[in-house]
Amino acid sequence: MSLYEIAFAGQLVPGAQLPQVKENLARLFQADAQRIELLFSGRRMVIKSGLDAAGAEKYRATLERAGALAMVQALDVPVEEVELAPAPVPAATAAPAAAGARVVPRDEYMAAFADVQAPDFGIAPVGADLQDSRPAAPAPQVDLSQYSLAPVGSDMGQAKAGPAAPPPDVSHLKLQ
Repeated sequence: MSLYEIAFAGQLVPGAQLPQVKENLARLFQADAQRIELLFSGRRMVIKSGLDAAGAEKYRATLERAGALAMVQALDVPVEEVELAPAPVPAATAAPAAAGARVVPRDEYMAAFADVQAPDFGIAPVGADLQDSRPAAPAPQVDLSQYSLAPVGSDMGQAKAGPAAPPPDVSHLKLQ
């Protein structure tokens, strides 16, 4: 998949007025006048990078509507080959990891890290529990000596319902 970047070098769409374009870009980017002046410095400024083709076209069209002539450029991103690590050795047969693992440089940038001693953490097998086990929490000590149990079938002390209240007197009310 190709990736693109959007850049701007201060060029305007034919017929666009500079103050209006600056105002449009300030509103579009929600930026202050100082940042907008930076865009019009004449230098090529990358506005957004790492876009797919549809996203790059959307940015270009939006900037063009604002009056700015944006440049869409394909990024040449080389795909880095990654060497897979060897399969993990079971813990019973593994050598002691006190010395740690050595980092083997893949290019001149990584050569700076050739003497780094990294711990050998390894990879846990599928389904392994990665959290350390914790002891069970002790039960709380609660004093229940003041309570007792009622015998089976006994009345638990619910209040009996009293006689129903008499209906309210509505003789003084009239319907109109």
